[in-house]
Amino acid sequence: MEFGFWDAINILGALAFFIFGMKMMSEGIQRAAGSALRSILRSMTKNRFLGVLTGFIITALVQSSSATTVMTVSFVNAGILSLVESAGVMMGANIGTTVTGWIIAILGFKVKLSAYSIPLFAVGVPMLFSKVGNRKYWGEFLIGFAILFLGLSYLKNAVPDLGGEAMAWIKGLSQYGIFSRIFFVFVGAMITVIVQSSSAAMAVTLTLVYAGWLPLDVAAAMVLGENIGTTITAELASIIGNVHAKRSARIHSMFNIIGVCWMVMLLPWVIDFLTVFVENFTNIFESNAKLKTADLNEAQRMNTYILAAFHTTFNIINVALLIGFVPWLIKAAVWSVKAKNNDDEEVRLKFIDASQRTPELATVELQKETAHFGEVTSRMSEYARILLNSTDEKEQVEMYKKLRKYEDITDKMEVEITEYITKLSNQEMTPKTSIRLRSFMNICNDLERIGDIYFQMYKTLEYKNEKKLYFTPNQRNGLNELMDLVDEAFGIALANLSTSSFDDVTVTSASEKERDINRFRDKLRKQNLERINDKDYNANSSLIFTNMFSSLEKVGDHLINISEAVTGEI
Repeated sequence: MEFGFWDAINILGALAFFIFGMKMMSEGIQRAAGSALRSILRSMTKNRFLGVLTGFIITALVQSSSATTVMTVSFVNAGILSLVESAGVMMGANIGTTVTGWIIAILGFKVKLSAYSIPLFAVGVPMLFSKVGNRKYWGEFLIGFAILFLGLSYLKNAVPDLGGEAMAWIKGLSQYGIFSRIFFVFVGAMITVIVQSSSAAMAVTLTLVYAGWLPLDVAAAMVLGENIGTTITAELASIIGNVHAKRSARIHSMFNIIGVCWMVMLLPWVIDFLTVFVENFTNIFESNAKLKTADLNEAQRMNTYILAAFHTTFNIINVALLIGFVPWLIKAAVWSVKAKNNDDEEVRLKFIDASQRTPELATVELQKETAHFGEVTSRMSEYARILLNSTDEKEQVEMYKKLRKYEDITDKMEVEITEYITKLSNQEMTPKTSIRLRSFMNICNDLERIGDIYFQMYKTLEYKNEKKLYFTPNQRNGLNELMDLVDEAFGIALANLSTSSFDDVTVTSASEKERDINRFRDKLRKQNLERINDKDYNANSSLIFTNMFSSLEKVGDHLINISEAVTGEI
């Protein structure tokens, strides 16, 4: 039988169906249980051993090691997980992703999957229209699972039986010992990079084994390559992250590459051992052993079991061997990913990037990013205070530069965070997540407005210094006291932004501080009006003074808005 263009299109279509089902299933459970997944990552990663268990559980649930590793990298980026904890999670994710191989091997080539897909659609589709809790997203999970089953069924049927032709050709490439194994490791890695899913690559490999295209040793080498290919996702997710995120992704890459290196050398012996073990184990539970040895399809199905067992065995042994060397892996990652100098003028987004993820999982990074945005904006208060009190012209010029630069920074940060939120808003999400994203949008808008106000204050003070105008000691002291109150309000707002849970925040202290700012503003206004007609009271300085305390009061208004947005009141 010949393999033509139409056969290739059928295989690609079936693979696309499989990947779409896996994506829908993974995103459905992430939306339905996103907060629970975050809680698991936070609470079950006290050490690297618990991290392995956590990574296994999450990956087995979402059926995507890439989703787990990207989530882990983002949590390291956000400062929620340490490098040691993230290493354990990623090791566990490698074991968790082997569950997919077993599902495919056990169900994909013996059970008529389409017979199970239709009932899943019958249950899942009505749930899509439910407005009760997260039922809609559990429906998405079931429908994704059904589509995955159908995709796997179509993939199995789409691969034509080329008999000995494909096997003979590939065997010709596999006659060069370790060099052949390295070649097929590279092939497996490339397939995973192209389809961006190690589970999809594993499905293809198992299907080709079942169809008789791939000898078992070649397929095993490709599975090793798929373990390397899946690290690309984490590396890409870390590109825009901070140095810790890059190091976390590097640990994942080194762990997988080291494992592949030792397994490539032992591959023939491991395959021989697993072949005997799986056949003996299967024969205990299946009485038709003689039929299987005589039936080609049953023999090839046995090969899929052996390949799934190899995938699991490799990852478990690799974790067992390397978990004790996590400190050395971290040292190697620190050495290979150098930290840049911490120049506070090089300010950019630290916690969010352009990678795709569900809104439920992105809220953690967004909270960290808005807190970072608040901290950046608060620096303008310090620079404005120095400018207010400085008599050194050189120092004044330096503060002009800083305030101009930081006003531009706040504008850019607001745009980038808002664009990120807008992209997330195009996806399905829970009502709670929608409210939270709206809060982040409001917070960013208020922080950008605070940056604008400090920029206007800088222009006012620049004009004052150019015109050689001076504040009286009482005016200067009054503005400094008002700045103290604003800084206290800033501290409250930043603490609210940095809290572990927005649900625990109240606006009581923020409201009290905002009232203190208003009362002090009124006091300064009254004093200014009482002295406006004094002969020694400069009218131009008085106008600048009024502009300054009014601007500081507006900053206070935006700060209370931030705390109210955190609680969901606006």
